[in-house]
Amino acid sequence: MAPLIVRTISRYLLRQHVAPLGFALAALTSLMLIQQVAKQLSGLLGKGLPAGVIAEVFVLSLPFIVAVTLPMAVLVAVLHVFTRLAGDNEITALQAGGVSVTRLVAPVLAGATGVALLSFLWNDQLLPRTNHELRTLQVDIARKKPSLTLKEQVINEVVPGQTFLRASRIDGNTNKLKDVTLYDLSDAERRRIITADSGRMAYSAGGRDLFLTLLDGDIEEVNRTDPTQFNRTFFRTNRMRVSGVGNIFTQTEHDTYKSDREMSTCEMRRAASAARRDAGRATGESRVVIENDLRRLVGLGPVVAPPEPYVPDTAPPGLYCRAVRRLATWLLPLEAEAQTPRAAPPLPGRTPVPQLYVTPGAGIGEAQRVRDARTRAATYEVEIQKKYAIAAACLVFALVGIPVALRFQRGGVGLVIGMSVGVFTVYYVGLIAGEELGDRLIVSPFLAMWTPNLIFATAGLFGLWRIRKPGNAPHGGDWSDIIDPVLRLLRWPASLLWPRWGSAP
Repeated sequence: MAPLIVRTISRYLLRQHVAPLGFALAALTSLMLIQQVAKQLSGLLGKGLPAGVIAEVFVLSLPFIVAVTLPMAVLVAVLHVFTRLAGDNEITALQAGGVSVTRLVAPVLAGATGVALLSFLWNDQLLPRTNHELRTLQVDIARKKPSLTLKEQVINEVVPGQTFLRASRIDGNTNKLKDVTLYDLSDAERRRIITADSGRMAYSAGGRDLFLTLLDGDIEEVNRTDPTQFNRTFFRTNRMRVSGVGNIFTQTEHDTYKSDREMSTCEMRRAASAARRDAGRATGESRVVIENDLRRLVGLGPVVAPPEPYVPDTAPPGLYCRAVRRLATWLLPLEAEAQTPRAAPPLPGRTPVPQLYVTPGAGIGEAQRVRDARTRAATYEVEIQKKYAIAAACLVFALVGIPVALRFQRGGVGLVIGMSVGVFTVYYVGLIAGEELGDRLIVSPFLAMWTPNLIFATAGLFGLWRIRKPGNAPHGGDWSDIIDPVLRLLRWPASLLWPRWGSAP
């Protein structure tokens, strides 16, 4: 059991980090949420959505924002606390009392490890569910705009029971129509059929009214009380307004499709395993196709490969996935699983007829299938590694922040802001670039996602090693300790070219 004074110091250091961590997390999350609100609010208000739906969009955006800002908040808190403790000479007093730098760093790293575990559970269990709900909600909001739901060569109900529209061609990007027929049943006494060669759609600011500009057509009008009256009017340009369009918002209750960012680690592992099995089957079929082409060239019969039975992989891979599944069975009701139909056995006395393969480009299609399957598997593997890497960034940022804060303890707020912005920029740019390289099969998923962590962890461990060496204890450094070495590095190549300029005065 640790001595009482050691436990007291550990609790003191951890308590000092709680308030800065909470404040930094709230501030960074608020800034990013305000950015999302400013970017999307005008478009959401323009669709005439209920206030509850708009609020739901931003509430569902919070888990993703927190997943990004939590490692940032750890770095800000560590920099702030250690620069303040070193600036107030508390670190010096603790070292004078026999407390080493390693003992000061240990509880903070342990706390950062706990935050990393919490971050992983957040990213793996809560974030995929909210991403799925947010994506479904955004699709429902997009469908509220009529141009996105109108289908070509189908009679579309624009206003229920009143207005119907048919077009042979609909361009969703430019809202242009071709070969338009509009059925107007809004007047109980008259029926109108409007046809036009082409047209264009536009919407009011709230998206509730549809404005149609029809070109080169005619209007056929029949009076229902007197069928002998028939009017036909030709026009070059006819502008009309259809009121009450798109003011009904329907929210999807069940959406089974999930992208990689809407899956948990266990779901993505199963999907990656299925993709690798597809790649293996495609490789085997490619060999069979090439072998049959060669046999056909020498006059031999083709080889018919026996069909491989499909066996769904329902076993959760790994200890973590098994634990999550067992916990889910305790807390949640069992889900119904569909049975996979088995192939009917061949009838007795009948043998399957071998298929004669005619493949001018033998293996080309199978090779593309192999690459697609490997790309799909790599996408899931990269997303899995990204969940681990972002969670581990909480510990890595603490490793980076501690030696910087102890070495440049008089940097103040400028050090906290400047160092945080620099680390965040480099880290997340490296993460985005690594994800792109991993998805393209250029580098392995592990290196794609863990390279920024490895670089910063190495720099942090080297900084801690320098700090704990005798003679390298904190001594109240400031920005001049960074600027002076940079100037000396700049003077050295200049002295080779211009000796007088590079020499000291």
